[in-house]
Amino acid sequence: MIETESKHATFRRLHQSGCFVIPNPWDIGSARVLEQLGFPALATTSAGFAWSRGRADNHVPLEDALRHFEEIAAAVDVPINGDFEGGFAVEPAHVAQNVGRAVRTGLSGVSIEDSTGTAEEPLYDFPLALERVKAACAAVAGSGVVLTARSEGFLVGRPDLAETVRRLTAYAEAGADCLYAPGIKTPEHVSAVVRAVAPKPVNLLISSNHLTVARAAELGVRRISVGGALARAAWSGFMAAAREIARDGTFNALATAAPYSEVDGLFD
Repeated sequence: MIETESKHATFRRLHQSGCFVIPNPWDIGSARVLEQLGFPALATTSAGFAWSRGRADNHVPLEDALRHFEEIAAAVDVPINGDFEGGFAVEPAHVAQNVGRAVRTGLSGVSIEDSTGTAEEPLYDFPLALERVKAACAAVAGSGVVLTARSEGFLVGRPDLAETVRRLTAYAEAGADCLYAPGIKTPEHVSAVVRAVAPKPVNLLISSNHLTVARAAELGVRRISVGGALARAAWSGFMAAAREIARDGTFNALATAAPYSEVDGLFD
C-alpha cells in the first residue's frame, strides 16, 4: 500500500492545476472498482454510506463514520476525501476535536459543512459557521490533509448566491484549502463562486447531466464530485429489479445485469 504521506502529497498536487473528477464510493467494493477505472482520488459519501447501513443520510454515528474512513482509506492506493458532514458537533472546539480524529483515519482530505440539519434554521449563523471552519482548519494544520469548507444554502432551501459567496470567501480567508457550494448548477453561479475564492480551488457537485467535465473545466472548476449519485444509480437498478419480481413475478430486469464473471472478476 502507498504511504499516507504520499497520498496527501498526491491529493494536494491534484488541486494545483487542471480539473479532476473525484467520484464517491460507499463501500470497499465500490472504492476498488473506481480505483481500477483510473480515478486519481475518491471521496466518501455520507448518503451512500448511510443507505448501505440501512440509515437515512446524516443519521450515522460518529464512530461508524470514522471506522468507514479507516476502511476506505486502507482499501485503496489513491487519496480519500472524507465527507464529514457538519463535524458531528456544533461548538467549534468539538468540531476541531472530531476533525482531528478524522485526520488520523488516513484521509487525505476532509470536508466540513455549515448546515444545521434543522428546517427552521438550516444554516449556522455566519459568525458561528466561520468559527467552525477556523477550528477545522486548525485541526488539520501541519497534517498535509486538505480541508474543504462547504456552504450548503443551495441544498437546504437558502439558494442565495450572494450569501453563499460571502460565506465561501470568508472560509477561504480563514484557511480552507478548497471551497464547495453543493447545489449550484448554472454556469453563471459556478463562475461567480470560482472568481470569488480564486486562486483557491472549487469543488463542484454534478449529480445529474446538467454539465460536463469539459464545461466545468472551462468555468475554472478544479474538482468534481458526484455525491450520492453513483449510490442512487446502483439503488435504482436494485429497486427496479426487486419491484418487478415482487409486482409481476417476472425477472426481466435481471437479464440485463452484468454477468457474474464480470462482476466477480473485478475483485479477483
